[in-house]
Amino acid sequence: TLRWRDFFRAAENVGPNAVGIIALIGFLLGLIMAFQSAVPMQRFGAEIFVADLVGTSLLRELGPLITAVMLAGRSGSSFAAELGTMKINEEISALTTMGLNPVRFLVIPRIFAAVLMMPFLTVLFNFMGLIGGSIVLTSLGYPLVVYINQVIGAVSILDLSTGLFKSVIFGILVAAIGCYHGLRTETGASAVGLSTTQAVVNGIIAIAVADGFFAVLFYILEI
Repeated sequence: TLRWRDFFRAAENVGPNAVGIIALIGFLLGLIMAFQSAVPMQRFGAEIFVADLVGTSLLRELGPLITAVMLAGRSGSSFAAELGTMKINEEISALTTMGLNPVRFLVIPRIFAAVLMMPFLTVLFNFMGLIGGSIVLTSLGYPLVVYINQVIGAVSILDLSTGLFKSVIFGILVAAIGCYHGLRTETGASAVGLSTTQAVVNGIIAIAVADGFFAVLFYILEI
């Protein structure tokens, strides 16, 4: 059975505790992306299409991707460090001796927590990025309602759903890789640090590979 206490603790660590940094990075990314794209578009009088660029890129690609990278650096490393410390302290061996499966007891709640929280964090990242883009457009003289209508016309439910689907897969990859390296921690003073580093690096690599796979797949399926 699922240990709900561990699940809620892991969900709090992955989700609510990460709201601040996710919102900040999302806002800054939307602001920077809109500003950098508005400068060359001003030469052609096409600043309004910055809203299309920001909305589409955030919902389809950058929202789930950057959120997953931050999850790998924040929660994936935390999972690896927690399980690695338990491995060194022989707590996992004690669980096995008592007849408890460490994977079901420790890993499954963390993976479920990451899968549940990732879509919410991605939506928050997208929302804050759109707010950052709106500041740039309004500073260029466009009313806020024009920006909102332009974003609504540029994006669709399909864009949002593909991004959320990718966020769920990224959450599984990050949590599974973090727990895997935590359970494989060796003995020694630097063992936990090495497992944490491997969890973050391999998690980011897995995210990049999966994102490339989805890009090719969605192109073939014409999504």
